[in-house]
Amino acid sequence: MDLMQALKQRYTTKAYDAEKRIPEDVVAKLKDALRLSPSSINSQPWHFLIADTAEGKARIAKSAHGGFAYNAPKITDASHVFVLCARTKLTPEYVDVVLDQEQADGRFASGAEREGREKSCKGYVALHEQLGNTAAWAQNQTYISLGFLLLAAGELGIDATPIEGFDKAVLTEEFKLAGQDLAPAVVVSLGYHAETDFNAGLPKSRLPESAVFSSI
Repeated sequence: MDLMQALKQRYTTKAYDAEKRIPEDVVAKLKDALRLSPSSINSQPWHFLIADTAEGKARIAKSAHGGFAYNAPKITDASHVFVLCARTKLTPEYVDVVLDQEQADGRFASGAEREGREKSCKGYVALHEQLGNTAAWAQNQTYISLGFLLLAAGELGIDATPIEGFDKAVLTEEFKLAGQDLAPAVVVSLGYHAETDFNAGLPKSRLPESAVFSSI
């Protein structure tokens, strides 16, 4: 699909056809979109949970209770549900894992280049630790991956729903995320909309160009 067409046609799905499944080759492309997303200093401060079974989706749906109960069907009826988690800390060991991968991928021509890169990366991590906003910084990067996932879904003809209306404490406990230095940022349902989805037929509404751009 053409990029602009995808941007104009994609929308937030409100009801899913529980009988329709996303083909595995398409799921692989959605995973690639997440994995290839950019992040500050290439930190990749995220981890993604994927549910494609009724049991897995039910575990995620536990967090859609009380005032968030209206979101439960969007989770249970979707083909796949991704939980985008952000790291709560970036330990030196984790940074070394990223650097090791960069080295394996041929990004350093010498040991000195790696040393310089390590100094830069760990310097930025130390800065955010000093500011006390490491977790928020990681969540910001994770939301970049959300944008890439939604764009990829639109181009692939997959309906999607980013969901912030869920109980993070419940999801954290269900998947023991705190012990993994992770925090849930956003839940994303993916699949094909149902005929009953009222939002599918509504026109897209955005503020005009004059309201969102200023030339300086």
